[in-house]
Amino acid sequence: MIYLLDTNICIYLMKRQLEHLVQRFEKEHPDNLGLSSITVAELKFGMEKSARVELNLVALDYFIAPLHIFDFGVDAAGVYGRLWAGLERQGTPIGPLDTLIAAHALSLGATLVTNNLSEFGRIPDLKLEQWV
Repeated sequence: MIYLLDTNICIYLMKRQLEHLVQRFEKEHPDNLGLSSITVAELKFGMEKSARVELNLVALDYFIAPLHIFDFGVDAAGVYGRLWAGLERQGTPIGPLDTLIAAHALSLGATLVTNNLSEFGRIPDLKLEQWV
């Protein structure tokens, strides 16, 4: 099983804010854990805006080193187009980056680990887990 970690989960883990989340994360084999390249982009954006850019970028590199980074490719792009159009038709769109991450998880058949069930819960067939 592939667990794709959402941006908010990565932030909690990097800050080691929630001990039960850290324990759950450490219980998983690294081969089962991954990130979307979209999530990495969001994290890098956050680091670039921070007061300690270099330190935070090093911490991010250390955090993501053991994880598999899945590139957002053509299959994910196709899922994204269908998903975004469907959500707009239903009048239930979510944020553009969240739509990209959800589409990526769907294209991989992965379970998305997130603390944002209010947005991601609107997406049909998306497997979700909340570790927080």
